[in-house]
Amino acid sequence: MLIKPMYMLADSQLLFWNETDHPMLQRVRADIETPEPSAAYIGASNGDIPEYFSLFQGAMEQVEISNCRMIRSKLTQEDKAFAEQADLLLLAGGEVELGWRVFEENGLKEIIARRRMEGAVIIGISAGAVQIGMGWLTEAAVMKKLDTFRFAPFYVSAHEEQEEWWNLRALVNLASENGRGIGIPAGGGAIYYSDGVLEPLRKPLVEFVKLENEVVEHLLMPQ
Repeated sequence: MLIKPMYMLADSQLLFWNETDHPMLQRVRADIETPEPSAAYIGASNGDIPEYFSLFQGAMEQVEISNCRMIRSKLTQEDKAFAEQADLLLLAGGEVELGWRVFEENGLKEIIARRRMEGAVIIGISAGAVQIGMGWLTEAAVMKKLDTFRFAPFYVSAHEEQEEWWNLRALVNLASENGRGIGIPAGGGAIYYSDGVLEPLRKPLVEFVKLENEVVEHLLMPQ
């Protein structure tokens, strides 16, 4: 089973973005081989706000995916069974650490990782995009690094451009040689392919790389 591309979005704008007269989500739909796919919305990072699930359903309608379910933080057996078979899993925005702790407590951490290896498409929005990467800084009194899925071999930050990517710079600075961070500006996104290719969507990505004792910054331009 091939590992499918992962979509990391700064916010929900790209769910409704028409790319060359076609919804961007058509690319996502093309990655799914199932004739009638199922899509799981995982809202742990925002406390399961139902309005965001409605937005997700509206986005899925563009590509005729109607079998959608909100997977709540307090997993029912039905939620668990749906997530274990879903062709698409969306990790919602919100608070990175809040969502991650829920994943660890309710078993979604293992389910999401397993579904990725089984060929499901993963979309991460904002906090969800961060969780796909290597980790984040906790907001405790003493800052420390929170390890996340590590599906992508770099740290991810979303819509942090107004703070000049402070958290992302800090993470890369703390990393070992060649540590890497990717900043996704508001309205932008990225696709990470299983062969290591990173494709910017709509807006340039900011890349930070640690070389010896300094952090070097680059722009990665969309095609």
